[in-house]
Amino acid sequence: MLDLVNAVNGIIWSPIMIALCLGAGLYFSLRSRFLQVRHVREMVRLMREGKSSEQGVSSFQALAMTLAGRVGTGNIAGVATAITFGGPGAVFWMWMMAFLGASSAFVESTLGQVYKEPVGNQYRGGPAFYIEKGLGMKRYAWTFAIATLFATGLLLPGVQANSIAEGLKTAAGIDPLYTGIGLAVVLAIIIFGGVRRIAHFAEVVVPFMAAAYILVALVIVGMNIGALPGVLQLIFSSAFGLDAGFGAMLGLAIQWGVKRGIYSNEAGQGTGPHASSAAEVSHPAKQGLVQGFSVYIDTLFVCSATAFMLLITGQYNVERPDGSPVFVGIQGIASGPGYVQTALENTLPGFGALFVAIALLFFAFTTIVAYYYIAETNIAYMDRHGRHPWLGFVLKLCIVSATIYGAVKTADVAWGLGDIGVGLMAWLNVVAIVLLRKPAFKCLADYEAQKKAGKDPEFDPVALGIENAHYWEQRAANRKLQAGVRDDAPVK
Repeated sequence: MLDLVNAVNGIIWSPIMIALCLGAGLYFSLRSRFLQVRHVREMVRLMREGKSSEQGVSSFQALAMTLAGRVGTGNIAGVATAITFGGPGAVFWMWMMAFLGASSAFVESTLGQVYKEPVGNQYRGGPAFYIEKGLGMKRYAWTFAIATLFATGLLLPGVQANSIAEGLKTAAGIDPLYTGIGLAVVLAIIIFGGVRRIAHFAEVVVPFMAAAYILVALVIVGMNIGALPGVLQLIFSSAFGLDAGFGAMLGLAIQWGVKRGIYSNEAGQGTGPHASSAAEVSHPAKQGLVQGFSVYIDTLFVCSATAFMLLITGQYNVERPDGSPVFVGIQGIASGPGYVQTALENTLPGFGALFVAIALLFFAFTTIVAYYYIAETNIAYMDRHGRHPWLGFVLKLCIVSATIYGAVKTADVAWGLGDIGVGLMAWLNVVAIVLLRKPAFKCLADYEAQKKAGKDPEFDPVALGIENAHYWEQRAANRKLQAGVRDDAPVK
């Protein structure tokens, strides 16, 4: 099974995929004049703006839901894996993927807002919606929807559950089966409560746990502050093949840094637009900018916290592709959350291992909840008129079962299957947003022009020549009627 999974991953995560993700991020950054730098202050301001409505959630709730998906086991176990197989230089390429990926996140989340639509009593949107409406390619849209259901409903929950179970077993000796059953029960309570319960759960849990994790990392770094310059030098020298010990791993550093960077921050993967489309905003670019900043939170803050805790304490291993050691800092511990638990436990005895287990529990569990919402949104796309309500019930059973199964299966298979799911989604979505980039950049230019004029930007797709944005066309027409301005443009 593992050999088959690895073979499939070798095809999906080929050098072409790496080049596509980096190339798209670089192109979007240049095309937008590095919006991820120019609009940082605006990103932070917009996080606090907006309120929820009967159909939509607030910008911050949408951000929290997105972070619930972004901040998961990839930020802990994924970083450890990247360092193991790519060396310390992989951390730099994760940073680079975050920097460039912020522009990709803007594009995909803005498109999600442009082409969102009310389905039932909620806003729904995401790659399947914008592929169909923006590109006019319904088969392509259905392919993405099915691939995403397969990934987020079956493959990816197991990765998160596996890391939770492994962390609790290491810290407290809890049987993984019991962990899986406990996760399944709590998950069922939340997902049967609908999108509002998911949003409220995420906005409380995610910021608190992320802040606590970063704070502990700062304590660890502070206790080893003298080693910090050497760690930074090691990361940068290894990233460009200049380090004597890790110089031969340049290609692997890039490959694993990009792979784990995408897995962690999900920029370009297509997951972020689902939650961002649910936000109640007056202009699509607003939520696009907020989601661009979420990539920074995920990688530059949380992933960096893990990386520095491992590297500054020396509690990590590095292996060649054939399994032979390059550097051994921990004996007898497989790549994954055990690295981080060991690093903290050796530094903060009696606290470290348990804290990481608790962090994994919250990070990874909120990610499973986010996966459910993403999968549910794609079911909503395929069943817009709600004629097959049993599909939602089947999804709930599948994701609960996948969580239990993932908790007890081997970590290698879990990560391999997760990589297949992420890779399939990334391939389909990155190609789509490259083809559909123009409406996103029209939105950015319109937003900047209105801000420059001192306005609170409002979106009118007809004025920008953007077609099939039916929700926004109706909204703009209603706004003009309320202002007493006659609008002869047809409302679809």
